[in-house]
Amino acid sequence: MSGDQLFALLIAVVAAERLVELVVSQRNARWSRQHGGVETGQAHYPAMVALHAGLLVGSLTEVWLRDAEVGVGIWAPMLVLVCASQALRWWCIATLGRRWNTRVIVIPGMALEARGPYAWLSHPNYVAVAVEGAALPLVGGAWVTAVVFTMANAVLMTARIRVENEALQGADAPGRHGAAAVSS
Repeated sequence: MSGDQLFALLIAVVAAERLVELVVSQRNARWSRQHGGVETGQAHYPAMVALHAGLLVGSLTEVWLRDAEVGVGIWAPMLVLVCASQALRWWCIATLGRRWNTRVIVIPGMALEARGPYAWLSHPNYVAVAVEGAALPLVGGAWVTAVVFTMANAVLMTARIRVENEALQGADAPGRHGAAAVSS
């Protein structure tokens, strides 16, 4: 199997993982709404979906067009970072349980999570997204995609985190760190 084929397989695995996330997210969003959850920030959600899909498509496209050789000194540490970002993402999902979803849905009065990665970071899932968004394309040598995604993601995450923080403040959720039913 060639390097390009292995990279395409990696992208397919990440895409399958994203589909699993969406199934979990939709189930959990329904649960949150059934428990009084209020959604905010819907305007940026389509851009977020497009950006994440663009990461996968852009990575594959750039690798196929450029057909660059990627040395083990680049792809190996980047693959480790991709795996670490997936582990952090699923740690976030496991910690939040039914409250985790990809939208900004806050259940008023529900305490913020302060366990797991939320004990140290306010938005640990976005750390996973940022690391994966830079590292995944670099596994295949798609440095343009890595740079473009990272810049676009920084803009989007600035807006998203603002929306989440405002939603959590409006719900009077106690505590500095954590999440009360959002994807952070």
